[in-house]
Amino acid sequence: MKRLIAYWSILVKDMRTYYLKPPNVSWGIIFPLAWTGMFFIRSGSGLESVPQLLPGVVAISILFGTTSMLAVTVTFEKKNRSFERLLLAPIPFELLMFAKTSGAILFGVANAFVPVAMALFLTDLAHVDWALFVPAVVLIAVASTFLGLFIAVAVSEVFEAQTFSNFFRFPMIFLCGLFFPIEKLPVLLKPLSYVLPLTYGVDVLHGSVHGEHMMPFALDLIVLGIFCAGLFMASLRNIRSRWIA
Repeated sequence: MKRLIAYWSILVKDMRTYYLKPPNVSWGIIFPLAWTGMFFIRSGSGLESVPQLLPGVVAISILFGTTSMLAVTVTFEKKNRSFERLLLAPIPFELLMFAKTSGAILFGVANAFVPVAMALFLTDLAHVDWALFVPAVVLIAVASTFLGLFIAVAVSEVFEAQTFSNFFRFPMIFLCGLFFPIEKLPVLLKPLSYVLPLTYGVDVLHGSVHGEHMMPFALDLIVLGIFCAGLFMASLRNIRSRWIA
C-alpha cells in the first residue's frame, strides 16, 4: 500500500507540475489537430482517406507528445537536482522511474485520441476493432515514453534532448509504415524498419482501422512489449551509471 501511495503521489505531482499546465494541455490538443488537419487536407482524396491516414496521425501524435514531454521533465529535474531527492524515497528504483514516466504515457494516450475524436466528425469509425486499437495505442505510448526516457538520460539540457530525439523520430515517420507501406521502401532500408518499435504498433493500428497489416497481431504486440521492456531496462541501467554511481 505504501508503494502504491508513493507511486500515486509522484504521478499526481508530475501531472500538476508539468502535464496539466495550460500550455501543455493546449499543445497536446493543437499538435495532434494540426497533424490531422494537415494530412487530411493534403491527401486531397476526400473523406475516404481518413481511415488510411488515421493510424499514422495517431502514432505521430503519441511519438512526439511523449518524447517531447520526457525531454522536459527528466532533464529539468536532473538539472535542478529534484530528481536526486526522489532517489531518497523508500521505494524500489524501478517503481520510482515507472511513476516518473506514467504521466508521459497518459499524455501520449490522450494525444492519440484527439485525431480519433476529429475523425469521428468526418467519417464512420464503427468498423474499427477497438479491442486491438486501444492496446496498440497504450503500447506505442509506453514504448515512445521509454524511448524518450532513454534519450533524456543521455543528455543534460532540454534542447539537447529535443535535438537528439529528432534523430529517432523523423526516420520513424518514413520507415515505420505510417503513411505508405514498408514494401515500397528501398531494399536496403527495409531491415531498418523492423528494428524500430513503432513499426509493430503501426501495423496493429492499420489492421484495426482498415484491415491491412503485415504480421499477426499477436506477434506485433509481443514484439512491441519486448521493446518496451528493453528500453525501460536500458534506461534504468543508464540512470544508475550516469546519475547514481
